[in-house]
Amino acid sequence: MKSITIKGSQRESVGKVSTKALRNAGKVPCVLYGGDKPLHFSADEISFRDLVYTPNAHTVVIKLEGGEKLSAVLQDIQFHPVTDKILHIDFYQLFEDKPVTMNIPVRLEGNSPGVRNGGRLLFRKRKLSIKALPDLLPDFITVDISKLRIGGTIAVETVLNDDYTILHPDSTAIVQVKASRTSVDEELEDEDEEGTEEGAEATAEGEGGAEAPAAEATE
Repeated sequence: MKSITIKGSQRESVGKVSTKALRNAGKVPCVLYGGDKPLHFSADEISFRDLVYTPNAHTVVIKLEGGEKLSAVLQDIQFHPVTDKILHIDFYQLFEDKPVTMNIPVRLEGNSPGVRNGGRLLFRKRKLSIKALPDLLPDFITVDISKLRIGGTIAVETVLNDDYTILHPDSTAIVQVKASRTSVDEELEDEDEEGTEEGAEATAEGEGGAEAPAAEATE
């Protein structure tokens, strides 16, 4: 999985006054959990643009003053209810031998024949929660919809992988195609095409193979 580096400064004071001062200076107060004790630090708000405002999933390398680097994943984020500015971020530290839980985006691949026939594509799960070792975290989970017809469903059981555990029931729908008012019944369409071909063949035989009636003799 791709990683984003965040340059941070360890916080000496974590009170309300110092937190407000950080935000006024364009910085975001953060906490890193998962280690021996929580680590409080801050970083420029602009540093989180590619981590927060994207549908993609990333791990993070927190680079502190003095050169210390810590691997982590974003665990929780708080926004201002009016301005949508980032107020606070919690991270969870990663260790090579310790599985971590993360939401991974789903990427659809191919063109659904059900959609081509007027069906409605319902993207039920745009992200899937998985548990894996940090080195095995995928950037995204691919779902092939090239055979998804009207009334069809692709469930979690079709994307199971030995590298990670998907934390949803196997029957959970990821994507479906539902019939709509303008959709065409694919089975009837196939039958109509076959019937048209058979009718054309019969007509051709009738035109070429039938004998013309004999003319009546006249006196």
